Amino acid sequence: MRVVALLIAALSLTACAPAYEAMPQSSYQWERRQQEIEYREAERRRLCAMMDKTTERYERDCTRPGDPD
Repeated sequence: MRVVALLIAALSLTACAPAYEAMPQSSYQWERRQQEIEYREAERRRLCAMMDKTTERYERDCTRPGDPD
């Protein structure tokens, strides 16, 4: 019984662990990573520009520390 409880606990804890994402190794991989980050940020800003600034969703998704008001 104790083994079953430990097994269930171990499986539930591993399900909560974040997925491992290896850091880039080559300069090409670093460049691709940076391009992806820039693309995501540009897309976030584009979508936020279309949102109503008085909504809770705008507050949650579009405000970042350091962003100009």
